[in-house]
Amino acid sequence: MTSDNRIDTLVVGGGSAGAVLATRLSENPTRRVLLLEAGPEYAPDAYPADVASSSNLGAMTGHDWGYTTEPGYIGHAIAAYRGKVLGGSSAVNGSVAIRALPSDFARWAGRGLKGWSYDELLPAFKALESTAAGDDALHGRTGPLPIQQWGRDDISPMQRAFVDAALAVGIKPVDDFNGPDPEGVGPYPMNVRDGVRINTGMAYLTDSVRARANLEIRSEVLVDRVLFEGRTAKGVVLADGTEVLAGEVILSAGAYGSAAILLRSGVGPADDLGALDIPVVADLPVGLRLQDHPFYYNAYAADPAKIGEGTPVIGAKTWTASSEAAEGELDLHITATHLFDNSNSPTGVGFVLAVALVHPASQGTLTLVSRDPAVAPRIDLNFLAEPSDRRRLVEGIKLARRIGATAPLSDLITQELNPGADATDDEAILQSALATLDTYHHPVATAPMGADEDPTTVTDRLGAVHGTEGLRVVDASILPDVPSAATHLTVLAAAEHIARQI
Repeated sequence: MTSDNRIDTLVVGGGSAGAVLATRLSENPTRRVLLLEAGPEYAPDAYPADVASSSNLGAMTGHDWGYTTEPGYIGHAIAAYRGKVLGGSSAVNGSVAIRALPSDFARWAGRGLKGWSYDELLPAFKALESTAAGDDALHGRTGPLPIQQWGRDDISPMQRAFVDAALAVGIKPVDDFNGPDPEGVGPYPMNVRDGVRINTGMAYLTDSVRARANLEIRSEVLVDRVLFEGRTAKGVVLADGTEVLAGEVILSAGAYGSAAILLRSGVGPADDLGALDIPVVADLPVGLRLQDHPFYYNAYAADPAKIGEGTPVIGAKTWTASSEAAEGELDLHITATHLFDNSNSPTGVGFVLAVALVHPASQGTLTLVSRDPAVAPRIDLNFLAEPSDRRRLVEGIKLARRIGATAPLSDLITQELNPGADATDDEAILQSALATLDTYHHPVATAPMGADEDPTTVTDRLGAVHGTEGLRVVDASILPDVPSAATHLTVLAAAEHIARQI
């Protein structure tokens, strides 16, 4: 069966990047855009409370793909949350609104990627945001995504104590993590309004955008593969066998979803495709440079009489450099969070200083288990495989413990739960990290962009897939490596940046 509505651009995935693309590309009334989303569609003001609440993350929202990683180097599987709903992972994330660093973009330029310097991306960052904070030269005032720079009154008592303890150990204050000097400690900028996480299905795909005559959104549609004629993409094939034809196909299904679609379509490593009897369209290294941020929970039991209210669940962080960071790099996050199962505390309440290594060296892989689109891909994040990652994460954990042992934060604590009092040296801390490591849920680089002559890349600087025609990838998949921050704003800016050039 074939569905042909004379579509100019077909966007697969209505998440962070896909919602931006559908909105921006359909601003041209002569361009007919179809957006396909695997999850349900809700009106901008009608998302269920479990999805809308900024206190609910990942599977707590009830709209998760259910991915699980391979045990890998750390020896245990991790739940890898991805949003399955219009708005994608922007509807299940921590609502943090922080940009990649200039050093991240400079590193990409060092790989030969042109047109992606911080200065070249700044117009896109400004176009996406509406904020009252910061310098006019750096921030947008009228964009779709509302961003509020939180202050001390917006965060919890524990988070205020965390900020004060970090200042007491010598970490400097920051009033704008998206400003010229983001190193230090302070409350987060958040895309939250009155406790509601403003996902891209709300911010970009507004009622007026959805009403455009040249934009169609189809929800609960699972895409199997790209439909090729030779090496030219002609549309997609859905899981039920329906063919949807289009002049151009853009995959925006996320670092896991887009890569899996490429592989099922015959775009990927030839040997891996041959093992599943998938005809090769383009022999490219899809899935071979997967990266994410390893995330460790330095957990504490708290005094119920002192801890205070546990909202917002995420509120403040320290962003700093390890002793091994290069000039301009900030490779460690420590986030004060109430994302903690209080049943694990002997006092009935606790909190976490979550330590993330945000410029890891380790790379993982995404491969297919089956040609069936209903079967999840094999995800191996390969966390901490590189010795430098282990050293730097331990350094971050030690800094978090130092903050936890400093007043006024220490005044709230009755006991360190993880790694615990017995972890007195680096090896003991590392063993705790290996046993309990989680992910920051920022996967990237499964279809990295770069120069045509670079054999480790999959797409060009505008997401066009090497060796094919009519096919792009525009989402976190194309980032050359993982940025040193939560990826949401950088993915939105990437989609804005590419949309204005295609």
